[in-house]
Amino acid sequence: MMKKIIQQLTSSERVLLASHTNPDGDAIGALLAMGIALEKLGCEVVCYNESTIPAVYRFLPSVDRIRKRLTNLKQFDTAVILDCGDVTRVGSIADAIAAIPAIINIDHHVTNTRFGQYHLVDVDACATAEIVYRLVQAMDIEIDTAMATAIYTGILTDTGSFRFSNTNRAAFSICEAMVAMGVTPSTVAQHVYGTYSLGRIKLLNLALDSIEISHNGQLSIMTVTQKMLVNTGTQPEDADGLINYARRIQDVKVAALIHELENDNDASGSRKRFHVSLRSDGSVDVSRIAMGFGGGGHAGAAGFSVVSSLVELKQTINNLSDGFGETCHLN
Repeated sequence: MMKKIIQQLTSSERVLLASHTNPDGDAIGALLAMGIALEKLGCEVVCYNESTIPAVYRFLPSVDRIRKRLTNLKQFDTAVILDCGDVTRVGSIADAIAAIPAIINIDHHVTNTRFGQYHLVDVDACATAEIVYRLVQAMDIEIDTAMATAIYTGILTDTGSFRFSNTNRAAFSICEAMVAMGVTPSTVAQHVYGTYSLGRIKLLNLALDSIEISHNGQLSIMTVTQKMLVNTGTQPEDADGLINYARRIQDVKVAALIHELENDNDASGSRKRFHVSLRSDGSVDVSRIAMGFGGGGHAGAAGFSVVSSLVELKQTINNLSDGFGETCHLN
């Protein structure tokens, strides 16, 4: 399949690259690395993400090239969708993107639906950035410092600084190679982990106060509301990573972050749109839980979106903890 993908890319003139909404370091890193690589091939490339890029990733070279809005998608002959289990993860223009003649699906999520005409899906990869690295190598494209920084950041963040169970030998070997190509690990770490705005610290305080523990102590629920964002002067991307505090509580197997989204026509009254992020300590496959709500992800990290009241949603999630010892357990 990789050979066919390379043939498609080398014969393409205008390529759209897109990754999932509310992007993490892997989604952004893979997007930028692939974009720079294809430009080296002489392709006309547009990088797209519907969401605002989190402040901690704005240091990445060429990040300003990522567009938040698109017009005239008919101009593209190929679309490369990165780090998305399903094409709908790109957001509101998913249907228009799906109509592009050739769709290349590059991902590492176990819940990937195999959408598109070309699939480069490796669930054993530590990050989509790892797959992009292998593809770029196969195309014999020289990796410069900008690409190396993007790939390194994607792997570093998706492995939780090499702490998560998806950390494999490739994570270390590729990152070592990226450092040899000019990446400074301390600089990346300082940007990604070392600097918080005062507003984000205040948001963290409110989020920590919101934590609720299930009756059996195995589930923690953290909530971030629109009111919290307004009161702290923060943006939705400032909630990125807060769930890890809830996951690290003693005896907790699964942490859930309920993030209230901006209201729209699909929600009214007490019913609002929420995105729920799930994190596991490694004993529970949260991708199975997310799939039950139309979402997806990995065994250790997954998520889904839903329209509900906050009270109902919390109760639904709380009820899940009763089954942690049964069907959701990892084998």
